[in-house]
Amino acid sequence: MGNFLFVLSKDENEAFTRCCQFAKIAHTKGHHVDMFFIDGGVMWADKSRDLSIKTTTGDCPNDYLPYLVENEVKIGICTPCAKNRNMDEARFYSNMQLDGGPHLIDMAAEAKVFNF
Repeated sequence: MGNFLFVLSKDENEAFTRCCQFAKIAHTKGHHVDMFFIDGGVMWADKSRDLSIKTTTGDCPNDYLPYLVENEVKIGICTPCAKNRNMDEARFYSNMQLDGGPHLIDMAAEAKVFNF
């Protein structure tokens, strides 16, 4: 099986939805999946966000993120990106934790990387 890393850098509903959709697909097919949010993407770690906003194709983050949380797919949240937006782990989903660039590079060295 493969090893996939999904990186989200945008605070955009469609980018987040696709990132979660493909991560879920890879995981359900038995692949190892990691995710990492950087830049504006860290805003999606906030549990208070509305996940029901539909994309142009009719799906939404709530169609995919609960699966990733329930199956404990690890999502690293860029520490300086989150801290500079006054976010802390108390606002994150249970499968998300602050993480750094060195770990992102280590994961990328061993995985196929998808950027959103």
